[in-house]
Amino acid sequence: MTTEIREEIPQDHEAVYRIHELAFKQAGEAKLVDALRKSSAFIPALSLVAISDRAISGHILFTKIRIKNSSSIHESLALAPVSVHPDLQHRGIGTALIRAGLQKAGNLGYGSVIVLGHEHYYPKFGFLPAAGWQIKAPFEVPSNAFMALELKPGGLSGVNGTVEYAREFEMV
Repeated sequence: MTTEIREEIPQDHEAVYRIHELAFKQAGEAKLVDALRKSSAFIPALSLVAISDRAISGHILFTKIRIKNSSSIHESLALAPVSVHPDLQHRGIGTALIRAGLQKAGNLGYGSVIVLGHEHYYPKFGFLPAAGWQIKAPFEVPSNAFMALELKPGGLSGVNGTVEYAREFEMV
């Protein structure tokens, strides 16, 4: 099975909704993606789909966030959500989506990415606990699951504070 990664197009929306719904066993993330597409945090070039055997097999979304403290605001990205059709999981599709998305984000000039995810999965992409930069989540979360990645050397140099997600994230 070969997998192609490309930017999402409007004709993909229904299939992307279904992938998130199946992967998460509920519609919260699917509704979040729909809402984020309409927000100022949405970056069309960073909404990517995986195509396997001519069908959408996965989706990843990166949106704009801010890391804010009392004296500065730094723009970054949130990686959320990422989903692969349950029948096709553990075949490298999620890894391909994440690698392609991180590369594209870096090529677009973004310096960092924040993710709330599995502490044993995301480090293979270079993510480290965000606490190492004194970056905090806006809600209670285990510190080892809240991670950051510099897309370029020094991408988080001098950055610290609390992450501000797009308000659409509050619905999940």
